[in-house]
Amino acid sequence: MIFDCAIYRDGHRTDSSDDPAKALREARAADGAFVWIALHDPTTDEFEEVRKVFGLHPLAVEDALKAHQRPKLETYDDSLFVVLKPVFYESARDTVTTGEVMLFLGDSFVVTVRHGESSPLPEVRRRLEDDPDKLRHGPTSVLYAVADATVDQYLEVATELGTDLDELEAEVFSPSDAGSRDTASKIYLFKRQVLEFRRATVPLTVPMTRLAGMGQSATQVPFVDASARPFFRDVNDHLTRVNESVEGLDRLVSDILSAHLAQMGVRQNDDMRKISSWAAMAAIPTLIAGVYGMNFEHMPELRWVWGYPTVVAVMVVLELLLYRNFKRRGWL
Repeated sequence: MIFDCAIYRDGHRTDSSDDPAKALREARAADGAFVWIALHDPTTDEFEEVRKVFGLHPLAVEDALKAHQRPKLETYDDSLFVVLKPVFYESARDTVTTGEVMLFLGDSFVVTVRHGESSPLPEVRRRLEDDPDKLRHGPTSVLYAVADATVDQYLEVATELGTDLDELEAEVFSPSDAGSRDTASKIYLFKRQVLEFRRATVPLTVPMTRLAGMGQSATQVPFVDASARPFFRDVNDHLTRVNESVEGLDRLVSDILSAHLAQMGVRQNDDMRKISSWAAMAAIPTLIAGVYGMNFEHMPELRWVWGYPTVVAVMVVLELLLYRNFKRRGWL
């Protein structure tokens, strides 16, 4: 549905309208004005009206309706299409969830589309309306504010994941065996969260580089004010920090998983040595008792009065010698 449709002039909100076509005409008729339409999980019919009014490209509209897109920037004749994937950290469950935000920028208009309940767009609109100096730069200011808020959330999520990784590392290398049965599943779950995080941050590098006018992508992006390049460079710097943090998290969790598997292997070897030691200790009395359990009439000391105590004493002595030897080797 159309969440909000407002006209901004000189950085101030001047009017709201339920008619996108009328709002666009008023914005283009006024100098320095633009219309900002926000949609939340729009239907095909709702978006068709917006597409006709603003002349949006059908392929971009299809991507915006289907969602589940990678972060990207695409230019069309009448608009610029940008996809961002905000990431949120749920502290109650220690999990990472991703949303999706699409922006269409064109002549005197910006259309934002969000999917899911969590999104930085409402807060971004509020902050921009409180800062007319920034908002008077038009649709470019909206794109910058949304990108900046999204990347700032990346930094917060990276910090939270780093804290979770420290706790996971402490659990793996804890001398206690408590909870070791679930440690491997926790590591794999954490690695999946890092992978989900990377899917949102890494592909955004190319769009931010283009908007910042850096490298081979130094050509001017249409519908984006060239004076905003330093601000997008700042966002790109923050994104680089995030990507470095994500790569570090991925390497560390892989190392922790390898260390955990190595610990499990060592622990299994210790268990096998203990089992083998107790089996060896049980073999001696079993052997002696088996020999004297045979029903032969002529056996050494079979009728000797001290035969039984002597055999028991020999078994005890041999057991003590084996126990001492295994204990000294650290097998028990």
